[in-house]
Amino acid sequence: MEIITYPSPEAEKRIGRIAGRGIEISGTAYESVADILSDVRIRGDDAVIDYSRRFDSPDLSIADLVVTEAEFVAAEKKVDSDFLKSLNIAAEQIESFHKKQLRNSWISAARPGVLLGQMLNPVDAAGVYVPGSQGGLTPLVSSVIMGVIPAKIAGVRHVAVATPPTKDGGVSPYLLVAARKTGVDVVYKMGSAWAIAGLAYGTQTIKKVDVIVGPGNIYVTLAKKMVAGIVGIDMIAGPSEILVLADKSANPEFIAADLLSQAEHDPLASAMLITDSKPLAQAVASAVKKQLSALERSDIAEKSLSDYGEIILVENMAAAVDLANRIAPEHLELHMESPFEYLSLIRNAGAVFIGEYTPEPIGDYIAGPNHVLPTAGTARFSSALSVDTFTKQTSLIHYSREAFLREASDVMRLANTEGLGAHAGSVGIRLEIGNKGKVRP
Repeated sequence: MEIITYPSPEAEKRIGRIAGRGIEISGTAYESVADILSDVRIRGDDAVIDYSRRFDSPDLSIADLVVTEAEFVAAEKKVDSDFLKSLNIAAEQIESFHKKQLRNSWISAARPGVLLGQMLNPVDAAGVYVPGSQGGLTPLVSSVIMGVIPAKIAGVRHVAVATPPTKDGGVSPYLLVAARKTGVDVVYKMGSAWAIAGLAYGTQTIKKVDVIVGPGNIYVTLAKKMVAGIVGIDMIAGPSEILVLADKSANPEFIAADLLSQAEHDPLASAMLITDSKPLAQAVASAVKKQLSALERSDIAEKSLSDYGEIILVENMAAAVDLANRIAPEHLELHMESPFEYLSLIRNAGAVFIGEYTPEPIGDYIAGPNHVLPTAGTARFSSALSVDTFTKQTSLIHYSREAFLREASDVMRLANTEGLGAHAGSVGIRLEIGNKGKVRP
C-alpha cells in the first residue's frame, strides 16, 4: 500500500477518487435490468423461471420456486451443532440490539382542545434478498439474520427471503436453518434482478411485498433502484469500505488484517488507514504485504488495495477525524490509545468499531448492530438497516370546535397567501355555519 501525506495535491486526488464514489452503471446493464423488470411484471412466474433456468438452475420448475417443508426438515439434519450454537448466539444478540430500536405510538394534548400524535405500524410484507455466493458453497447466513430479525421485531406479518438456487435447484442447508431460526414465512429460489421484480410486482406464486432489503450485485442494486417508489428499499449500496484511524499505540498487524478483511470482498472495495504516525504507517504497509501473500483471495484483495487502498499520513488525530467525517465510511475503526475521547467528534460513519479488539467482522456476524450499512459517502445522510426500515409513521390530528375557532383565521390567512382559495374555504364554511348555528343537511 502506498503512503501519502495529507494535505497535498496527490492526497486530494486519491481521496477524491475513493470517497463518495457512486455506483457505475453502464447503459447496457440499465437496459437489461429494465427489460427483466418489465418481463416479470407481464409474464410473472414464467419469466422468473426462464431467467432462473438460464442463469442458475437449468431444471428448475415453477413447482420448485418455493422451498418446501421437507427441504427445511432435511436441512436441519445437514448442519452441525457448532454452527447451530454460533447461529443461536448471533441471532439472540442481534435480536436484543434491534428490540431497543422499537418506538411507540404517542398522543399529546399540549394545546387545549387539540390532540396530536403519531401511529407507528409495520409494513404488511417485506422481502429480504440473500445473494448467492460461489454456487451456494459459501452461504451468506449473516444476510438472512440481519435482514429478517429487524423485520420480525417491527411486526411485519409476512417476511420472504429470496436467494438464487444452486445448479441442482437446492438452497444451502445453512441458509434454510437460519431462515427457520429467524421465523421467515417463505423462501423463494430466485436471484438477481428477476427476484427483485418478483418481490416488487408479485406473480402467480410470489407475494408482492412493501419493502425490499438486502445486498446484491450490480443487477440487484440497479433493480432495487428502479423499483424504489413502487416498494420501499433499504439503500443503494456500493462496494464495501473500511477506514481505520490509528495513532502510534496501534498494533500494525491488527490493522493490516482488518484492511484485508474488506479488501478480499471485491476488487472495488476500499480499505484505508489514516494515521499521524509515520512508523505505524510503514509497519502497516509491511504487514499488509506479508499477510496478503498468505490470503486465499489474494488476487481480489491485491486489486482492491491497488485501486482503492491507501495509507494517509496526517499531522495529528484531529485532522484524521476531520478527514474521516469527509469520507463518511461504511465501517470506521478507531485504533487509538484513548478512542472514546474522539467518539463525540465522529459525525459521518455507518458503524464505528472502538478499540483494537473490535474488528469489523465482529459487527458483520455477532455483535448485534446491523451490518447493512450506508456506503459511498452516504453515511452523511443515511443510516444502517433497522426496525425503522420496516415501519411507517402516520400522523394523528384532532381539533375540538373551540380549538378550531382559535386557529381558523390563521389557517385562512396562510392559505390565501398561497393562493389556495378552496383551502381557505374549507375553513371558512365551518366559521360561517358555526356562527349561524346551522347544521349542513
